[in-house]
Parts: sequence; structure tokens; C-alpha cells
Amino acid sequence: MLTFLKWLGITILVIAVAIGVFLFGMRFHDGPLAIVSGGPFTSGELTEPPADWSFLEGRDEMEFQTMSPATSRVVWLVVHDERLYLISGYMTTGFGKIWKQWPHYMEQDNRVILRIDGKLYEQQLVRMMDHPELAEILTKFGNKYGFNAPGDPTEMVRSGYAWFYEVQDRS
Repeated sequence: MLTFLKWLGITILVIAVAIGVFLFGMRFHDGPLAIVSGGPFTSGELTEPPADWSFLEGRDEMEFQTMSPATSRVVWLVVHDERLYLISGYMTTGFGKIWKQWPHYMEQDNRVILRIDGKLYEQQLVRMMDHPELAEILTKFGNKYGFNAPGDPTEMVRSGYAWFYEVQDRS
């Protein structure tokens, strides 16, 4: 029994070290891998941002990089009236407080770089607590990603559970 526990402990330690090395190494990787944050973008062509983001209709995810710290991640998106919107949910949950750090980075420096089909777009994320069409946009998010909540969808934003952003040109 003692030998089994010894090998179990060694196995758990090896797995934990391997995960730690992987996560540390991702900080230097060119972009994220699925839900694992990556390092700053090192590939892509800097391009003028479009006035109309409709070409992203139907796309589920895209990559973006924060500037401080220079890390990248994958995020959900919705296009509404040719404008691009992002959302970060679970912000009031214990899981979200650990996993969702990028929205807090936006409070200090809201500049981002979007990477879409190998093109880089320098933009900024503007947090929206209210928007004339907030309910409609949140309903689009819910329909697209399957998280429709009963009642007023804007309550997710007002309560702080979801942080809602519009992608805008840098000023």
C-alpha cells in the first residue's frame, strides 16, 4: 500500500509540474490555444480596421491580445448593425474571478489587437453598462452560444455577471 501511495504521489507531482511548464510556456506562444491564454502575437499582418464588421457574422470565436500584460486569448463575439461586440461572463462566480482576468486588464489599458484570419487590427474595448440595443445584442449572444436566461437579459450586465464590450477604433 505504501508503494502504491508513493507512486501515486510521484505521478500527481509529475502531472502538476507538466501542467505548470505548459502554462508557463504558453506565455511565450504566438497566441492562445483554445481556452488556454497565450503570449503576444508574433505573426499576422497589421491591417486597417474595417468600418463594417459584418464579415464576422456566423463566426464563433476570435483571438485578441491585451497590451498590458501582453497576453492573448480566444473570445466569443457578436456583430450587430456592422459593429463588433464581445462579452465576458461568469465575472461574479468564483471560477470566473480566477479564470477571467482580462476584463480587469481593460480597466487599466483598454487597447487590444484583434487577430482574424492572419490580419491584426489595433482597436480598443469599451465597456458598456448600457446601450440602446443592449437587450437585443445580449439575446443574440444567448441564441448564438446557448445561455439565454429567463427575464431581462440586461440584468446580466447590470449585476456585473457579464461584462459587455464594444470594439472601437483607438482614439
